Amino acid sequence: MDIIYRSTRNSAGGLKASEAIIQGISTDGGLFVPDHFPKLDKSVSELAKMDYKGVAYEVMKLFLTDFSEEELKYCIEHAYDEKFDTEEIAPLSYVENAYYLELFHGKTIAFKDMALSILPYLMTTAAKKNHVEEKIVILTATSGDTGKAALAGFADVEGCGIVVFYPKGGVSRVQERQMVTQKGANVKVVGITGNFDDAQTGVKQIFADRELQAQMKERGYRFSSANSINIGRLIPQVAYYVFAYTRLVKEGRISDGEKINFTVPTGNFGNILAGYYAKQIGIPVKNLICASNENKVLFDFFESGIYDRNREFILTSSPSMDILISSNLERLIYEIAGEDADACRELMKSLSENGRYEITDAMKERLKGFIGGYASEEECAKRIHDVYADTGYVMDTHTAVASAVYDKYVKASKDTTPTVIVSTASPFKFTRSVMEALEQKKEDADDFELIDRLSAMTGMNVPNAVEEIRNAEVLHDTVCDKEQMKDEVIKFLK
Repeated sequence: MDIIYRSTRNSAGGLKASEAIIQGISTDGGLFVPDHFPKLDKSVSELAKMDYKGVAYEVMKLFLTDFSEEELKYCIEHAYDEKFDTEEIAPLSYVENAYYLELFHGKTIAFKDMALSILPYLMTTAAKKNHVEEKIVILTATSGDTGKAALAGFADVEGCGIVVFYPKGGVSRVQERQMVTQKGANVKVVGITGNFDDAQTGVKQIFADRELQAQMKERGYRFSSANSINIGRLIPQVAYYVFAYTRLVKEGRISDGEKINFTVPTGNFGNILAGYYAKQIGIPVKNLICASNENKVLFDFFESGIYDRNREFILTSSPSMDILISSNLERLIYEIAGEDADACRELMKSLSENGRYEITDAMKERLKGFIGGYASEEECAKRIHDVYADTGYVMDTHTAVASAVYDKYVKASKDTTPTVIVSTASPFKFTRSVMEALEQKKEDADDFELIDRLSAMTGMNVPNAVEEIRNAEVLHDTVCDKEQMKDEVIKFLK
């Protein structure tokens, strides 16, 4: 049965998967969601015999129903290749009392590679299927990782251009250098004098600018997105949750049908939402533990049912999670509202106008299976230090948020359910914070000196993604106010 994608803010009409991927976001500002959840049509034992590409196909075919088998397998084959430095693509490491799902073995050493390696192939295939003649311009706001992964995926892709906005001063030095040294005739990187929420809001406003869209269409352009607001970004992420479960069964760590927990470091809510989608299609998930840093807007939401972004924005050592407007939560709100687009639209209107909304008791009841937790900067640094001291395993700052939250959860709940911690980035991407945690002191050295010291200390090789930017030329130095984002897009298109 084909999946139709409808807007979270308007239940009328709908698009095929390829059409939703090209459009990125609904014209009414809503996000595209499937009209029903399919079920896995292969058993866990069958999936356990497959490699990552095989599992990815079995998951994506359920959601991307207007792609042919040949088209989808072509996209998967070209996405998950030698760009990844491990044969398994997403290996599991057992550390202390949990399994760490390492999603940072791709080209830009962050979990965004898992979806952004395939999105350009899905996008160009979708454009051909729908006879799109305009050039597709990807507009993306990034809190650090999406930007580089999207740039790497779309650089010099025929028929596409990409503009990435990031908060100047709000990402790590490695994250910034990865972006501003990006080569490609069709790419533009812009720092904004604001935070990620400002960048994300600016991009959404450009998408909603009907006059600008009409002008762009006349010039032969159309906009789309590489953020997880695009279902072409979100659906590939479902695959690694399914893959993780099947690996645990294959290795005899759990029995087929046994429930597990996932603990996910969460900012924009896309990653953990993919885990929820995996549960909906048949993976036995007990709890999805939503781990927040000191910007704990999601923790407060799960505790109270009130989403309130009216608070201080805190810059932390886990910048990819420094977010107060979690866009993908809208998709979950739509689900727990009983797929009531009118109710969802009113809540999002309240968020836009008042900075907050409150869900009903019935909606709160449907949140069972989600557990909120948060960790302070001190708790994360201690977790990095203690786990390395005890086991020799090094984690980045975002994974440390999840690890610290899970550690507190176990102590409070006594829950011994097998748990996968979703590890989202290499420690080499946030080396200064990692080294300060390991050595328990402030570091004055240059970032790349710290990278070499981390390598020497741990015996881990410095990833190619870091080596290639060490002396790379800065190609993008544009910085603008958040109000000037539209002007920068127009300049790029001219």
